[in-house]
Amino acid sequence: MARLADYFVVVGYDLDKRGGSEGQGHILQRFPEKDWEDNPFPQGIELFCQPNGWQLVPERERPSFFVSVLTDINSERHYCACFTFWEGLDNPQVQKAEASEVDEDEVPGLVQPTQVFAPKSLVLVSRLDHTEVFRNCLGLIYAVHVDSLSVPLETVIGNLLTCVIPVAGGSQINESPVCSLNLSVPQALACDWLLGCFQDQRTITLGAGDRQVIQTPINDTLPVSGSSVAHLFRQLGIVNVLYLFCAALTEHKILFLSSSYQRLTDACRALLAIMFPLKYSFTYVPILPGKLLEVLSTPTPFIIGVNSFFRSETQELVGSMTLDVIIADLDGGTVTIPECVHISLLPDPLLQQTQTALSMVLDPELEIADHAFPPSSTQPSTLKIQDKEIRAVFLWLFGQLFHGYRWCLHIIRIHPEPVIRFHKAAFLGQRALTEDDFLMKVLDGMAFAGFISERGPPYRLTDLFDDLMANQVERIRQEECSPHKVMNHIKELAEQLFKNENPYPAVAMHKVQRPAESPGHNDPKNLAIFPLLDDVTVQLFIDHAAAKLQTAPPVVKAELKGMVPSGPPLGDIVDRHGHVLANSARRLEVVRNCITYIFDNKMLEAKKLMPAVLRALKGRAARVCLTQELNQHVLQNRAVLDDQQFDYIVRMMNCTLQDCSHMDEHGIAAILLPLVTAFCRKLGAGITQFAYSCVQEHMVWTNMQFWEAMFYSDVQNHIRALYLEADGGEQSTASRGQQESGPAAGGQEQLGALELASEQSRLWPTLSKEQQSERVQKEESTVFSQAIHYANRMSYLLLPLDTSKNRLLNRSGIGDVESVSNSYVTNSIAGSMAESYDTESGFEDAESSDVANSVVRFINRFVDKVCNESGVTNEHLKALHTMIPDIVQMHIETLDAVHRESKRLPPIQKPKLLRPILLAGEELVMDGMRVHLISDGREEATGALGGPPLLPAEGAIFLTTYRLIFKGTPNDPLVGEQVVTRSFPIASLTKEKRISVSLSMDQFIQEGLQLRSCTFQLLKIAFDEEVASDLAEVFRKHMHKLRYPQHVQGTFAFTVGQSGKTLVEHKTKDKNQSIKTLSKNLVKSAKRTIGRQYATRKKYSPPTWENRSSLQSELDEDELSVTEELDQGSLTLSSTIRSSDRQTMSNVVERACCRDYQRLGLGTLSNSLTRSKNEPFRISTVNRMYTVCRSYPGLLIVPQSIPDSTIQRISRCYRQNRFPVVCWRNSRTKAVLLRSAGLHAKGVVGFFKSPNAPSAGPSQADSTSLEQEKYMQAIISSMPSYCEPSGRNTLGGFTSTHMSTSDSSDKLRQPKIGALMKQVMGGKEDVPETFSRGGKWGSIRGSGRLSAYNPEVGNRLSSKESPQPNGGPSEALFLRQQRAYLYIIGDKTQLKGGKQDSFQQWEVVPIEVCDVRQVKNSFKKLMKACVPSSATSEPSMTFHRCLEESEWMCLLHRVLQVSVLVVELLDTGSSVMVSLEDGWDVTTQVVSLVQLLSDPYYRTFDGFRLLVEKEWLSFGHRFSHRGAQTLASQSSGFTPVFLQFLDCVHQIHLQFPMEFEFSQYYLKFLAYHYVSNRFRTFLLDSDYERIELGVLYEEKGERKNPQVCKSVWDYIDRLNKKTPIFFNYMFSPEDEEVLRPYSFISNLKVWDFYIEETLSEGPSYDWELVQRGRQERLAEEVPDKPDTTTPKSQRHIVWPCYDSRSRVVPDAITKLLQDLQSLEAELGLPPEKWKDTWDKIKANQRVEAKLENRPSFNSSLLMSSNLSHQRRSQGVYLPESGVGSSINLAMDREISTTSTPVAGRPSTSTLYSQFQSTESENRSFEGILFKKGALLKPWKPRWFVLDKTKHQLRYYETRQDKECKGVIELAEVESVIPGTPTMGAPKNIEEKAFFDLKTTKRVYNFCAQDSPNAQLWMDSIQSCLSDA
Repeated sequence: MARLADYFVVVGYDLDKRGGSEGQGHILQRFPEKDWEDNPFPQGIELFCQPNGWQLVPERERPSFFVSVLTDINSERHYCACFTFWEGLDNPQVQKAEASEVDEDEVPGLVQPTQVFAPKSLVLVSRLDHTEVFRNCLGLIYAVHVDSLSVPLETVIGNLLTCVIPVAGGSQINESPVCSLNLSVPQALACDWLLGCFQDQRTITLGAGDRQVIQTPINDTLPVSGSSVAHLFRQLGIVNVLYLFCAALTEHKILFLSSSYQRLTDACRALLAIMFPLKYSFTYVPILPGKLLEVLSTPTPFIIGVNSFFRSETQELVGSMTLDVIIADLDGGTVTIPECVHISLLPDPLLQQTQTALSMVLDPELEIADHAFPPSSTQPSTLKIQDKEIRAVFLWLFGQLFHGYRWCLHIIRIHPEPVIRFHKAAFLGQRALTEDDFLMKVLDGMAFAGFISERGPPYRLTDLFDDLMANQVERIRQEECSPHKVMNHIKELAEQLFKNENPYPAVAMHKVQRPAESPGHNDPKNLAIFPLLDDVTVQLFIDHAAAKLQTAPPVVKAELKGMVPSGPPLGDIVDRHGHVLANSARRLEVVRNCITYIFDNKMLEAKKLMPAVLRALKGRAARVCLTQELNQHVLQNRAVLDDQQFDYIVRMMNCTLQDCSHMDEHGIAAILLPLVTAFCRKLGAGITQFAYSCVQEHMVWTNMQFWEAMFYSDVQNHIRALYLEADGGEQSTASRGQQESGPAAGGQEQLGALELASEQSRLWPTLSKEQQSERVQKEESTVFSQAIHYANRMSYLLLPLDTSKNRLLNRSGIGDVESVSNSYVTNSIAGSMAESYDTESGFEDAESSDVANSVVRFINRFVDKVCNESGVTNEHLKALHTMIPDIVQMHIETLDAVHRESKRLPPIQKPKLLRPILLAGEELVMDGMRVHLISDGREEATGALGGPPLLPAEGAIFLTTYRLIFKGTPNDPLVGEQVVTRSFPIASLTKEKRISVSLSMDQFIQEGLQLRSCTFQLLKIAFDEEVASDLAEVFRKHMHKLRYPQHVQGTFAFTVGQSGKTLVEHKTKDKNQSIKTLSKNLVKSAKRTIGRQYATRKKYSPPTWENRSSLQSELDEDELSVTEELDQGSLTLSSTIRSSDRQTMSNVVERACCRDYQRLGLGTLSNSLTRSKNEPFRISTVNRMYTVCRSYPGLLIVPQSIPDSTIQRISRCYRQNRFPVVCWRNSRTKAVLLRSAGLHAKGVVGFFKSPNAPSAGPSQADSTSLEQEKYMQAIISSMPSYCEPSGRNTLGGFTSTHMSTSDSSDKLRQPKIGALMKQVMGGKEDVPETFSRGGKWGSIRGSGRLSAYNPEVGNRLSSKESPQPNGGPSEALFLRQQRAYLYIIGDKTQLKGGKQDSFQQWEVVPIEVCDVRQVKNSFKKLMKACVPSSATSEPSMTFHRCLEESEWMCLLHRVLQVSVLVVELLDTGSSVMVSLEDGWDVTTQVVSLVQLLSDPYYRTFDGFRLLVEKEWLSFGHRFSHRGAQTLASQSSGFTPVFLQFLDCVHQIHLQFPMEFEFSQYYLKFLAYHYVSNRFRTFLLDSDYERIELGVLYEEKGERKNPQVCKSVWDYIDRLNKKTPIFFNYMFSPEDEEVLRPYSFISNLKVWDFYIEETLSEGPSYDWELVQRGRQERLAEEVPDKPDTTTPKSQRHIVWPCYDSRSRVVPDAITKLLQDLQSLEAELGLPPEKWKDTWDKIKANQRVEAKLENRPSFNSSLLMSSNLSHQRRSQGVYLPESGVGSSINLAMDREISTTSTPVAGRPSTSTLYSQFQSTESENRSFEGILFKKGALLKPWKPRWFVLDKTKHQLRYYETRQDKECKGVIELAEVESVIPGTPTMGAPKNIEEKAFFDLKTTKRVYNFCAQDSPNAQLWMDSIQSCLSDA
């Protein structure tokens, strides 16, 4: 029974404290005035009566009613029902105004009302929530007051305060007469009578002729909701309420807004009602007064309601916080969830089912909305019923969420009070919901903790929820997929909920007086002020009632306690996604078989199954199966194994623990815990090693919750056993009754711990005191003994076998247990004990004592926590703390012996270490260390994409002077015979990182290294435990020393052949030796040798002028430039230049670039007297001593008219002194390509720095600027179009012939230059960052702005041209002199130095190019994309996404785009100067690509070598600096500028496969070796440095060791003679083909150099290693005795990433050449070189083609290849096709009688004039001709070869002859005419077979075999000439 109302309070407006806008309320009267003992008066009621503040209003408002909820300090809720009405007052403002004359401030014209109204509230405070009853009672009091009824108010209030009603249980059915107070009864008697009636009544009256029925709920544990839940759903909708529901359960802050107070209260009540059976335990304030809004900034979760009046203040408050409040607006129907709040929603099928069920309740019409014949009426239920149906849905939902929870309760004490713990991990694990975020949060929340403590006890009152969990889980499971069955169930539950709230729906006897609504009701004069009540009268009522209650007999209500049933166990529940079934029976069979084999000692069988078992153990079912199987082999808690068995069992245990998920681990680890202390092996006399010493490396053992859960479950088992024994022993009556009712002992075994506990709780009150204390003591000792047991167990698993290594301290485990366990503060025994232990322990060995300390502390913490929770006495706890150090110490001593013995065990046989094959001169620095190569993010090797799992592999890592090599065999025994090799040059190491790896096979966490190389290789290795950690450190140090030597002479290319063990640091040499004599000799000898050499070697053809400077995008590099400008006196070549200085200078001249300049006709080196003045360019020796520019070559091409002194001055305007020099000339248009660095930022700042400059004045700067202009002008005036504007050689002339005759298909594919230029610069009409075909990876520019310098370059070149129908620019406009003579391609930021030429003779193209840091970062990302360090399944980390993010393709696109633009400009006759950054990175890339695209010579072996030597090596690309080759450049990092260039060449090669003499492999070879440091070619930063070190001109005879090649080119030449690996069989160049590749990203392919690897042999770029490796492998494969019994299969399996496909499946030509070689070897013939064989085949093809009179473009040499491109100029561009498409291999095109040369496409015939190819000759046409000898010599037959590539006619003695007898240069031929027979001519030959060849020097007479043959020769020669 409980009081209906505890207090009645009258609260009014406080007139004394009014002031300002805010008034205050104060309590006028309260009854009773004394606090009840059991229920003190709540504070702050006056705030809650008027939550909006106490204010006076001008008009009377209607009375209002709402219920506030206050929570006291004991978390008890008090319901304050507030009834507020308004009473009239005289306006204090008006009175004041009369008293003091009108106030100054008062606004005139504002009429103040004479009367205002103040609020007054009647408040009932109760602990019961009966809103309607309170409304009626307070309404009645008001009515009595207003209508002045004859009943005294004191009587009504007295009756109200003395009402006592049952809290729950409805009321008894026997209806006693309804009480009604008759006024004639004396008051005292009335009270007594009333009291008697109310003892167990539910009908009350307050004595004012009223009567109301109070429906008390049958069961007060179920919340009462009225219809509030239904209203909440109507206001907010299903989804919103579900969000709020999940938010409340997962402890978020929730704020309700509404303008109605009652709605706020209802909404909060509704939210709590749907959370049942969980109770909300945080701040709960349904109506928050405005004055207390600060409460909203509390950090804890809350449910609060605030009036919408305060919306803005609320939002300010919420906004100033971290915005983590969810706001539900009841009036607007919205729920606002801030971005930072993540609400975990219900797990998926449940969410869907709940929503469906709710919509069926709230909107039943939805389901039949589409029916053709809808039923006549489907109205939703009434609100009250609907309310219960919604609650039933949530009850059903909790039934599904929590089913089986009672099976995860651990009861650890039964007496005196049950102590119960919930095993969360087991619950989630068995439900397979470990990943579910929502459930995890709910189980961790306060509400669930309360739920367990309330509903955990097994013997208590049960309610609807318990019934649902016990009996209806099965039904829920079966029906969950059928919504209609679910609805039926929900309706049944709703009915029960409704019955609980309304036990007697039939009774409707309400009779409550309401105030009369008379017309004058609102008239203020009619309303009296609410009177002061007589407190004595009211108190009298209360005292009488209290006295009666004391004398009345106590009400005894039968307590219906009972055992709480547990419901169906969790084990029967299959997870709804079917995970349990995922492991097939076959896998379990494998696990069982393997264990059987192990215990039957069939070790070989077990070994075969082991990998499969380890794979199977990734599934939960297999792990459970393993533990069950092992359990069967344990006898009396012990199983002794031999070494091999022990090893296998331990491996399986480790694997099982390894793959456990975070939560599941507890389940598996729990079953394994007893097993690890059972399996053991004997090590020696009395020494046994248990399995636990080998499985300690798992995080689970350091997890406090795991140990707690294990401890509690064991305690529960023991307590259960305790009572089962007691029952069995004593045969007490209770147990006897139980035995009779159930089957005998068997039935007892079935009793669960909770059932037993329930039974014991039931019997507890019947036991005597002695029995009770005995049971308490027994339970306590059980817990205590378990604590000792667990202290032992924990020390087993926490103390490492080798106690010197405290592995656990490094892990998050023991070091910071506080973070792991949710421990609360325990008494300080543990702390003090641990301290005393530390100080007093007698350990000598500090290290082991560290281990011991940490373990003792961990166990102490554990013991404190569990003992406090399970009520162990303090004496026992102290005893435990004393024992723990001894237990640990004892265990350490045992372990030491085990550790000592285990070291003596013969190690398990490990695979033999395989030795790598080394290069000549390569030496081991560190011998092999045993390591495991672990798989990284590339899936091919792990077998994930099919194929065998080659990784992880076990082997050794070797460090040599040149490479890092791993060689070993795969761990998987099925692949064990294969050898895995991974290696990379030590110089290519870019990143080294320490990692710790746990190998799945092993228990230990290994030290490891991750080594990344810029040859796109990654070695992820873990050192074997036999490798000492200091050895690993030594390895790292050696590696660093080799990677970054002190000086470049420490690199492998220099130290090769010396002893690698003693890397001597290079001493710097003395540089201050005088060089005068040396320089004199140098120059003299240079002049001599230069004159001599060129007189003999080259018949000089006058060069054509026209050089138009080329300009290029300039890169701003922020690094400080390395070349400082030094005093010229101090610039001396140090003594390293050999004293054979004559030789040196001739070497400078011999340098390839000089020969190239002469081929291009760019000038000769001759004495100044003979230098012809009409040559526009000359070779200047101004830099021969490297004084002008350190990083340039010694000889440079400059305009003829510019003297050397000017050059020295000009050079200072450019960064690094790299002034513009010519590097190539277009043989047709005579346009030139120049390169330079960007201008200095201030243009001439370098000039002032110069030490020997004259006094600097303003004129100085001007003169430099003028000289710069002169220099430009000299270049422009070298161009023919500039010199003779009226002549036929104008640009117009070139262009018209070029344009009219170029293939129309070319027109179609090349974009207009203007368009190109716009793309490169970025035009205004382009959308920034994009252009037509480029897609999002678009253009080069960073911004859409055109440069300020020349806004109309792009326009003039593009939009002003009217297009022709075929896509070319219109001819007339094209010819107009609008194009500048010289384009300067420069960086936008750096072009302020040169002034713009007003006559548009040169023009600046400003572009933005990537800087070096971008390249560096892009490359890092590219490496991570191609060689990821670990596998990931994130969609954001896929290969293509990472590739795109690296922006590598974007950079290639930019470089190619600029290069194509320059090619176009040069091709149309403008010169271009590329002037970017410091002139050695992007400039070099662009200039090289331009030459490669424009000039076919550079696409041959010789040409490409020459291009790299000239543009990259001579012009000073900083290979050492960019490659971080030495210690000094280590910090700058690796920047692969040259690799980027090679990738561009690879892209062009892919698009034009027939234009290159070399293959893709050649490019990969260079890409590998330019970073490998095997050759000296790519070391050092300039020719100057190379000369200084003496490596530039190494004598051929100097090599002591013929195997060691110092130059990569020599090596390639040598290798090319042996094998066709570098040769491109599709090489079939077109005359003078200018290549214009597509540069859009969609046209670029990822280079397979980045992603392919061959694990069988390592990188194939060290050819001799691969060859020797193959020979060894073949030797091994040949069996000793020929096996005649079985036929040998010819099939060979090719594995991805293991075999080299090109070797196993070579292309047809390679295959045929190999077959030829092997046949020659068999026949004992001397082998013929492959190139000769190939040339013969080509020659035969030509002859056949000639006989059939067709061009050999159809020659049908078929070749299996994956290249499917046809000739670009044929207008066909096939898409990339699959492997092995066959295409016609086009030979060099024949000029047959039918083919007419294309006019106007002049060939670069002169290109080859002075070169003998190192390969065999290029033959365009050949045959026998008779030639008349010189004067008096006879006619002789000779074998003639017409070579149009080199533009020569050569002749030999015979066809087989290799020595050329003579050469006729076609450049000197003037005409070919039919001749006449002269004296001594061959007989019998017709006259028409003779013809003459007239050259500038003489006339040659020839005679062919017949006239058609003669005609063919004449035509062929003629076509060559016209090509030129």
